[in-house]
Amino acid sequence: MRTQLCMAVAIALSLATSSVQAQTYSPDYPACMQVFGPGGGEYFDCTFTSVAQCRASASGRAAMCDVNPNYGGGRHVAARRHRHH
Repeated sequence: MRTQLCMAVAIALSLATSSVQAQTYSPDYPACMQVFGPGGGEYFDCTFTSVAQCRASASGRAAMCDVNPNYGGGRHVAARRHRHH
């Protein structure tokens, strides 16, 4: 019983860690804003087409902008565009 409980906790922690990591940086946009919340909570918003655009949105907030380290060079965004013949 104790072994099963330990395995369940290990699996839960593993899933929680990987899902948080996966949500941190979207590869679709080149700039991300890290927003700092009260009590140490924070999140990333990676929906900006430039660092300048991000900084304009972050102005006056407890936030900072930087280049998205996982940006895919537009490969994901380009996939949504329609092809012209």
